[in-house]
Amino acid sequence: MRLVSFRRGDSASFGAVIDGGVVDLGARLRQPSLTEAFRRIGPEGLRGPAFGATPDLALDEVELEAVLPDAPRIFCIGINYVAHREETGRTAADHPTVFVRFAESVVGHGQAMIKPPESEQFDFEGELAVVIGHGGRRIPVGAALGHVAGYSCFNDGSVRDYQNHTSQFTPGKNFDRSGAFGPWLITADEVPDPQRLSLETRLNGEVVQSATTDLMIFSVAEVIAYISTFTRLAPGDVIATGTPGGVGSRREPPLFMAVGDKVEVEIEGVGLLSNPIGDEA
Repeated sequence: MRLVSFRRGDSASFGAVIDGGVVDLGARLRQPSLTEAFRRIGPEGLRGPAFGATPDLALDEVELEAVLPDAPRIFCIGINYVAHREETGRTAADHPTVFVRFAESVVGHGQAMIKPPESEQFDFEGELAVVIGHGGRRIPVGAALGHVAGYSCFNDGSVRDYQNHTSQFTPGKNFDRSGAFGPWLITADEVPDPQRLSLETRLNGEVVQSATTDLMIFSVAEVIAYISTFTRLAPGDVIATGTPGGVGSRREPPLFMAVGDKVEVEIEGVGLLSNPIGDEA
């Protein structure tokens, strides 16, 4: 099942993509958002109302938002592919590198990722995103995938100038609307093994990143277990699992995104996230 958050005019809702249309689950279940539905009903509770339903809206009638516009927390894993670790000159680590993004820093499929006027180093980072459906603390690795609601595509758009001001990533990862998350959440039952997916990032049609998720240093299950050790994961929490090698800042010459560009992140069996690059004007 593919779940989306969307807007139509002044109204926001969420639903299931079926037969080229959207079943408005927010209206049918009287829930304000997909995040709240996960909390109150659980991912499994969305299947019944969606099964066999006739779409309420055509897909082209709505504007897709970030999969979870009100995600309580977005955890990001840095340096999680060997090729990316090597291109950054980092040494191997015993534990995942974790930083956070704010929900306001990401947009949905088709919406513009914003290059801030303060930056000339706006970089792409295609990633697999994991959405938690059932919360927990100190989750064992062997049970971790059972806590996943589903998967999506993520572009951890990075303002390298600000990221490199200090050793802390936060400023460069949280400019408003600098990242992207979508187009939808593909439920976990349709992704038997998140470590057997291909990922490709394209800038203006040119492939700039290509990898498979089995190349992650820390697997999806290991990352969930690690994060849940220091904080209780909650339904709607998002984990962006890291980007492979090929980022623009490590190329010779560097390759950054500019206003008017189009960037795409495609993950096998998950979806295609496409965004133009815009400016604040």
